[in-house]
Amino acid sequence: MKMKPTFKKIISLLLLVFISWSCSSNLDFDQANDIKISPVIVANLTYFDVPAPELVINDVETTVVFNALNFDAFRDSFFKDNLVRADLFFEITNTINRDYVIDLFLFNKLNQPIYSINFNVPASSGTPQVVSKTDIFQNVKLDILKQTEKMGFRLVMLPGTPLTKNSLGSLKLRSSATVYMEIQ
Repeated sequence: MKMKPTFKKIISLLLLVFISWSCSSNLDFDQANDIKISPVIVANLTYFDVPAPELVINDVETTVVFNALNFDAFRDSFFKDNLVRADLFFEITNTINRDYVIDLFLFNKLNQPIYSINFNVPASSGTPQVVSKTDIFQNVKLDILKQTEKMGFRLVMLPGTPLTKNSLGSLKLRSSATVYMEIQ
């Protein structure tokens, strides 16, 4: 009977030696410095919906409309420092029977225009006219975008059938930004 405990001890000792005799390597904790995270974020940028009657003031067509909005996306230094690309997407739907030119302006902190995007929007002739455009900002162009503090829109109505307070349709813009970041 005394052999069993001795046999168990020998097996246990051999098992312990076998387990401790495993492969190992040095750990490199400096690899944590090499981590790079590349998130992609999609967000709404701006939106407007201008019904045709709003383009008539005191029975007179308003052929030029301008509106500027604060654009403070780049006031956050973390966002500004880690941004490597931005895709701005715009879609304009025209259901008014008039042609339009829409200009988007990006302004710096001195209210000077530093970039513009132009859209020629055809008149609706019973079916909505949809114009879309994606503007990609990388490298030097991205540096221009990072200076942006305001965004402005100018709507120019081109000659055509006069609008009245009872005119139908609207001019809609929806836009989004897809931003690509690289965080190290």
